[in-house]
Amino acid sequence: MDLGLKGRRALVLGASRGLGRAIAVTLAAEGASVVLCGRNREALAEVAATIAGAGGDATPLTLDLADRAGVDAALATLGDVGIDILINNGGGPPPGPVASVESDVWSRQFEVMVNALFRVTAHVLPGMRARQWGRIVNIVSSGVVQPIPNLGISNALRASVVGWAKTLAGEVAADGVTVNSVLPGRIHTERVDSLDAAAATRSGKTVAEIAAASRATIPAGRYGTPQEFADVVAFLASERASYVTGALMRVDGGAIRSI
Repeated sequence: MDLGLKGRRALVLGASRGLGRAIAVTLAAEGASVVLCGRNREALAEVAATIAGAGGDATPLTLDLADRAGVDAALATLGDVGIDILINNGGGPPPGPVASVESDVWSRQFEVMVNALFRVTAHVLPGMRARQWGRIVNIVSSGVVQPIPNLGISNALRASVVGWAKTLAGEVAADGVTVNSVLPGRIHTERVDSLDAAAATRSGKTVAEIAAASRATIPAGRYGTPQEFADVVAFLASERASYVTGALMRVDGGAIRSI
């Protein structure tokens, strides 16, 4: 299926590794020109080289979502280049119970996980509306539907992104702009490996034991791959998904048990 992405320009946050990297590579393979955003300049250059080696087009853009002025400065370098596709993919916060989160931690994490995404979206949205075509895809977490124990900050703040996205979807649908959120389950990335390692440390078990117990809770019986996740995101970012907006799309192997 031709996704209709040739000639489109995508901005992918968190593109240096994990889900963001897989999404960027997949969009480029479908013909989109991709702006790769992240904090690690060398890692972004490596992703750009990988995309170029496969015949794609990618431009690195160093950007730290925790630095408000830096975000604005980085976006200003885009000039008048129109962004058709925005992948809002922020990093995950530290694990821990929600009851013990300090006030300043809430503020810092809100800036990185929520407000920064709003600022980036506000920068590219006017152009999308003017051109009557745009795709905004937010990478959140299965915790917005079924809260994940010991990921209190993530459960709380990513839920606010979902509420914002649903509201925005209704406001811009008539302008040809769709806004959807994708919920990854246990996708095998460095982030999931670090969470398994942290759980192993807390419980006194091995990482292998933690991972096996986690897989046992997933009907598919395994962790997903970044490519499986990226394929769903690419569809939502495509011409073919023009009538899908305001949705929560689960990519979790059946792990979320609610309807």
